Amino acid sequence: MKLGAFSVSLNVKDIKKSLAFYQALGFEEAGGNIEHGYLILKNDSSTLGLFQGMFDKNMLTYNPGWDQDCSTLPEYQDVREIQSRLREKGLELLDTVDEDSAGPGSIMIVDPDGNPILIDQHI
Repeated sequence: MKLGAFSVSLNVKDIKKSLAFYQALGFEEAGGNIEHGYLILKNDSSTLGLFQGMFDKNMLTYNPGWDQDCSTLPEYQDVREIQSRLREKGLELLDTVDEDSAGPGSIMIVDPDGNPILIDQHI
């Protein structure tokens, strides 16, 4: 299964303090909108999302159809196909996407230790 670009999405208490901290580590803003409570940060091939008030927990995030630079891949596995394959493997999904839809969509699963995994397709 090809899940796409990987990032860690952090649930932060104060996005401005978190931004300053990660900038000190060498991360730079690559997207998002601080006024809307989220930023995407990059440091080489590492990607972090800072989200204030949007999620309950930190989570692993995958973006089908994107590479690590958020460029669209010429070929990728659609989130609906990933959803179908996960169900075939007997995994329980918390959030699902309409299988008859097309384009953007997301699904969510939780690993055995309670870590949420978001598979979020933007294209």
